[in-house]
Amino acid sequence: MNLVAITEERGIATLALDSPATRNALSAALVTELADALTACGKDPAVRAVVLTHTGTTFSAGADLKGPPSPYAFVDLLRQLLALPKPVVGHVTGHARAGGLGLLGACDLVVAARTADFALTEVRIGVAPTVISLTLLPRLEPRAAARLFLTGERFGFPEALAAGLVTAGDEELPGILDALRAASPQGLREAKRLVTARVLETFERDAEDLVRRSATLFASAEAREGMTAFLERRDPAWRL
Repeated sequence: MNLVAITEERGIATLALDSPATRNALSAALVTELADALTACGKDPAVRAVVLTHTGTTFSAGADLKGPPSPYAFVDLLRQLLALPKPVVGHVTGHARAGGLGLLGACDLVVAARTADFALTEVRIGVAPTVISLTLLPRLEPRAAARLFLTGERFGFPEALAAGLVTAGDEELPGILDALRAASPQGLREAKRLVTARVLETFERDAEDLVRRSATLFASAEAREGMTAFLERRDPAWRL
């Protein structure tokens, strides 16, 4: 069963997360398949840019709690998106949660429907956005990041745009893709290296520590209670 649908048109490869039954939760299998698709796009001279999107109503619900990827595999996927020698444009038409926002943070540009909504829900299940902070904190306005990380609130397109998570409304996607088609492959590659250099530096400095912190959090009693409560559709024990 394929979990990533791949199409190509006029130099643009579209990779659609295609597991709507799981709300495109980031399972080990989906992460591996997406990484393989990105590798193929990076090597294909016919591909000028990549659009990362989704089928169904959810871009990604975040980590698959029943079959999550290795934290190292997920870090490698985020690094791969940033280091891919071709621009990656995220395209969200529905909901994006938790680790799904980490993917968007690793994209070079993000367009979203005006009806899209987002949330960093980790604090509500007893953990924190540790690994995805690698891609999100360099992108987000600091005060917005603090609120979104700490509250787990759902927020819409206007807030995502103001915070720096989203680049533009998805009505601008055709124009953006045409602009990328007009750019030279070398120009795009070198321009991307400039805009991602500082984000990639944080991987070299912080990734190992954040993976370990994430593993400690997920192994904690609070996280077990939070994830159980989530799966049982009830409030966790700490809810006041």
